[in-house]
Amino acid sequence: MHPPQQPRPLSEQPETQPPQTLLDLITGVLSLLLLSSLTVRSFVGRWQVLRSKLCSLQSSLSSISESPHWNDNSLLHNLFPSLLSTLQRLKALSDQCILSSFTGGKLLMQSDLDIASSSLSNHLHDLDLLLRSGVLHQSNAIVLSHPGPGSDKDDLGFFIRDLFTRLQIGGIEFKKKALESLLQLLNDNEKSTPLVAKEGNVGYLISLLEANSQPLIREQAVLAVSVLASSSEDLRKIVFEEGGLGPLLRILETGSIALKEKAAIAVEAITADPENTWAISAYGGVSVLIEACRSGSQPTQTHAVGALRNVASVEDIRMALGEEGAVPVLFQLLISGTSAAQEKAANCISILASSGEYFRALIIQEKGLPRLMHLLQDLSSSDTVEHLLRTISSLSVLDSVSRILSSSTAFIIQLGEFIKHGNLILQQISACLLSKLSISDGNKRAISSCISSLVKLMESPKPVGLQEAAAQALVSLLTVRSNRKELVRDEKSVMRLVQMLDPKNEAVSKKFPLMVVTAVLGGGSGGCRKRLTAAGANKHLQSLAEIEVAGAKKALQRLAGNRLKSIFSRTWRE
Repeated sequence: MHPPQQPRPLSEQPETQPPQTLLDLITGVLSLLLLSSLTVRSFVGRWQVLRSKLCSLQSSLSSISESPHWNDNSLLHNLFPSLLSTLQRLKALSDQCILSSFTGGKLLMQSDLDIASSSLSNHLHDLDLLLRSGVLHQSNAIVLSHPGPGSDKDDLGFFIRDLFTRLQIGGIEFKKKALESLLQLLNDNEKSTPLVAKEGNVGYLISLLEANSQPLIREQAVLAVSVLASSSEDLRKIVFEEGGLGPLLRILETGSIALKEKAAIAVEAITADPENTWAISAYGGVSVLIEACRSGSQPTQTHAVGALRNVASVEDIRMALGEEGAVPVLFQLLISGTSAAQEKAANCISILASSGEYFRALIIQEKGLPRLMHLLQDLSSSDTVEHLLRTISSLSVLDSVSRILSSSTAFIIQLGEFIKHGNLILQQISACLLSKLSISDGNKRAISSCISSLVKLMESPKPVGLQEAAAQALVSLLTVRSNRKELVRDEKSVMRLVQMLDPKNEAVSKKFPLMVVTAVLGGGSGGCRKRLTAAGANKHLQSLAEIEVAGAKKALQRLAGNRLKSIFSRTWRE
């Protein structure tokens, strides 16, 4: 007859025990360990360290037992069994170290003690985190109970602390649910992001971006970091300072399509701050971004080229874009990218072109000028067209480019259309180009319809430089006689010019209308002088000449000289 089978001790099946039973078991083993740690005869130094940790553990367990609702917290259901197992291993080791002569392998015992000590440190960290979060003072877990729209900061703060506690301490399922709750909170409540940075642990969230994380957890963590980084300047700074840029670039290089897209969003946001952008070079990120622009999905390309644009704005690392071959890839996106990618690529090329001869030469080498001129006609986004025109303006400092632009009737006509129908920035860039190019008289006549728009632009004080650009463009166009007649036939334009001459009109610097009036009068046409005089130009020119405004006396002499000549001629004929 077999003896009755003995039940397994409770300590051998901790995962099935209620928290209070587990706590009692843990306390019992801990008490024995504290006593035995004082009587060990081998590895005394290591046991002194362990005893210090055991005392800290005793204090933490006491604090937990005093918390009103610790029994309700499901995290302890996972923590306690693991902690009990660690203490039981330590008790077995202490029994060997108490013997007067240790006969086992010393290296193996040292290793076992170090492993147990490390496990004990992890348990202490988790228990401390749980205590500091304050979640043990709540009657139940709220990880699935999202604060409503009217929740105050205290409720949100507690929810976030509880969420991050589960994220850091819990197993895979706890982490998944915590990240799902975090993402829902970030998507549903924009005001929650600053609190997530304050009450949560962004650094731990970033640690989940590493390749050794569970795939779904890593994907959710990337999405959460992406939302945080792109939500505000302060948060992207925190993500950067917590070391987020390096892992994000690695994901952008080797991650799945979905992960790359989210990582690209975060990298673009982080590099929007010039103080962060330098680190792109330190992480070897320029080549990663270029490759993402070359072969990534459309969302990845759109945000990666945005990051390249941010890099282009930082002088110290701009050169790397040329060395790594960014220019051909940028033109590829200009032609085939989404509208958002085209705008960012155009902006990046514009920044590079304005930076100096090196990038202007690379753009010309890529046959950039004809491509840019062609794209001006095909693209409809005013922002993209503005960047393209800025690039062409930067390239126009090269004599070869200036000659091509000056002789292109289609391009000159397009500038005229931008002046008539474009926004103020397009109008200003177009006017600047017109004033600098050596345009034929035929092409000047071809865009005479924009003269009245240029006169109107002279009245606009902003953006800075617009008045001067419009005036200089007019002076260039008015070298053609038919254009001078075109201007004076337009009563509104003449009245605008005369009003700008009025000394009481302080919105316009007098040198600009004086430049235009002098150009009109320089052709010797009596009709032009007659119309200006009839509009009252003589009175304002006299006033300006009296206060010695530069150019006023010359304009007045031309206007008055012609009238005196007419009087003299009539007298001689009589």
